[in-house]
Amino acid sequence: MDIFLAAVLGFLLGSIPFGLILTRAAGLGDIRDIGSGSIGATNVLRTGNKGLAAATVLLDAAKGAVPVLVAAHVWPGTEGLAAVAAVIGHCFTPWLKFKGGKGFATAAGVLLALAWPVMLACAAIWAVTLAVSRISSVSSMTTVVLAPLVAWGLGAPQIIAPLIAIAAIVLVQHRANIGRLMRGEEPKVGSGKK
Repeated sequence: MDIFLAAVLGFLLGSIPFGLILTRAAGLGDIRDIGSGSIGATNVLRTGNKGLAAATVLLDAAKGAVPVLVAAHVWPGTEGLAAVAAVIGHCFTPWLKFKGGKGFATAAGVLLALAWPVMLACAAIWAVTLAVSRISSVSSMTTVVLAPLVAWGLGAPQIIAPLIAIAAIVLVQHRANIGRLMRGEEPKVGSGKK
């Protein structure tokens, strides 16, 4: 029952489409009609509203962190499951016909709650990769792939399995980006391309 409740909590909180809610509330229409069609912060940024994009990052991270923290307190040992469920909820939200975002901000939130030192190291990896590549998807995918290794290196083996599952989900959600990267068509940060 604990496992079931942790998974349901993670999925339901993760499924809240903050990017869509914020852009609609701001009168910017349906975020799914522009750019990549994603409800995540990168696509929200394509509206030109940096404040809404920042708010989307924070809320998407929070909806990942909260179920992990609740699970750790109420159902100890189910944190990893709550983490994976939150990312699944974000990527496949039932309120949007099981479509959603790409999962990176929510993954960052769950990692912060699971092991903040690992999160700090991954944040550094993300920043360096973004500075070098100037491609958001490359930095996101590189970070989630390396996160399990970082967890192992920093002595947090208990979160390696959830991080591998989350990396797989995030990579699947970035399949269109991978295709564009292979064709040399993936836009760089600040290029203004969609």
